[in-house]
Amino acid sequence: MDIELRAVVFDLDGVLLESEHLWEEMWVRYAERFAVRWTPEDTAHVQGMSAPEWSAYLAERSGSGESAEACERAVVDDMVAALESGRMEPYPGAVAMVRDAAEKVPVGLATSAPRRLVDAVLARNDLTASFTATVSSAEVARGKPSPDVYVEAAARLGVDPGHCVGVEDSSNGLRAAHAAGLTVVAVPNPTYPPKSDALALATTVVDGVAGAREAVLGLLDTHSATAPGATR
Repeated sequence: MDIELRAVVFDLDGVLLESEHLWEEMWVRYAERFAVRWTPEDTAHVQGMSAPEWSAYLAERSGSGESAEACERAVVDDMVAALESGRMEPYPGAVAMVRDAAEKVPVGLATSAPRRLVDAVLARNDLTASFTATVSSAEVARGKPSPDVYVEAAARLGVDPGHCVGVEDSSNGLRAAHAAGLTVVAVPNPTYPPKSDALALATTVVDGVAGAREAVLGLLDTHSATAPGATR
């Protein structure tokens, strides 16, 4: 690889935050209110979608008769409550990984989580200042697997996507980061493993946060120059 790497863009759920199972729990809970069984196939279908996209699917799937906005609000309320009760924590080493990367280059976030939850998570874990840019896929035209959220994160960082490292765990996330042109580090989620065709898009496949930290910092040390706003 001879590409100069000038920024890192992290996913949130499943990469920095142990929360994928909580999203599934809340989708199941919402559907159960209307006597509908939410299946693992439903979860796989919506993972990576923006909040407006998954809430529209969930509202229709459950036959709730509620608007997508009302459905989203109910689920996100439950997620915020889980965060505030201590049920949603970063993976061990994830906070340090972000801070270590931010000492070298600008760092962004490209997530399917809605803005309300993103801001609450970063504030709770004292990470707000570590990110130069954060983007929820609700703020772009299309959620993952479309590349929009990564393209926007790179734009807000002021770095071409081809000069960014992207760190992802899910099939749709890997597809999105690759389609945007990032150098992709895959951290497969053991509970929700990515499909083999999506995993094949990654430059590097690692095991957990420790492996991701080593891969990201190694790529930056080998392929980055000091970027504006970064400290070395």
